[in-house]
Amino acid sequence: MLIIQNHNTNPYFNLAAEEYLLKNFDDDIFTLWRNDNAIIVGKHQNALAEINLDFVQQNNVKVVRRLSGGGTVFHDMGNLNFTFITNAKANEDIKIDFKYFTIPIIEALKQLDINAEFSGRNDLLIEGQKFSGNAEHIYHQKKRTLHHGTLLFASQIVDLSAALKVNPLKFLDKAVKSVRSRVTNISTHLKKEITVIEFYNLVINYIANKYENVKFYEYSASDIEAINHLVETKYNTWEWNFGYSPKYAFQKIIKTDGGNIEIHLQVEKGIIENAKFYGDFFNINDIEEIENALKLCRHSKETIGEKLAQFDIGQCFNNISIKELIDGMF
Repeated sequence: MLIIQNHNTNPYFNLAAEEYLLKNFDDDIFTLWRNDNAIIVGKHQNALAEINLDFVQQNNVKVVRRLSGGGTVFHDMGNLNFTFITNAKANEDIKIDFKYFTIPIIEALKQLDINAEFSGRNDLLIEGQKFSGNAEHIYHQKKRTLHHGTLLFASQIVDLSAALKVNPLKFLDKAVKSVRSRVTNISTHLKKEITVIEFYNLVINYIANKYENVKFYEYSASDIEAINHLVETKYNTWEWNFGYSPKYAFQKIIKTDGGNIEIHLQVEKGIIENAKFYGDFFNINDIEEIENALKLCRHSKETIGEKLAQFDIGQCFNNISIKELIDGMF
């Protein structure tokens, strides 16, 4: 097994690194890493329906879609992420097995006198509270499994809640929404205080001693170049992080000095297919021009802002600002 101590905290790089290791290596791998503030969205989820967009933008929280399914999670520097990448054993079918990959983490925590347990489909709990969510992705071409999970050690729980707080009535889609669980930090259950770095080293050392034929590996210059290429072409693109979202309908009512506006958007692959505005507002120019202009536009604040800037919004929506209209579409 290769053990990679990844100290890069860029979420785009770290998610790209997982895919690179999965597809370009043949060894079993364990890597431990941290992300600076980021929301990591499950592969099949609607990114906008999972996040508090205002909080995310105001606090410079990056939104990144991962390879695996499952729910959305918040990462910060008080959270560790562990990744196992393994090959299917000879003559065995590749399969999803959350418990198998979380047992080593439970064992490592016993060294700190913490009794963690596997619960439900893919969670780890301490005293009934969640500190680890897990997800998996199967790479069929090489019969390899990627399993990764969070380890909330000293995460800012308030920020976590704020970043993931979204109005469920805005989005109508078939994507499964994340279930918010009562969460806890590992550090609050320790009998002796340790830092997140000390905890990092404890987990690494436990894994290194548990498995046979362990080798520590550092990314080469060519590895880093390939990972950064994957960042540029996939993990740091709107098309992957937002455009990959399933088809959805967005609806919202905003109250303004110019009246109430009911906004309806039909969106597929992040692109607005249809836009409609209803309400008791007044207008001079026909709003149909704006509705037509929004068709084939990205459902993003920047793109919509550029499109609406071409119009005299006050003529279409009397006494309503362009900012109110843009904010109303998110």
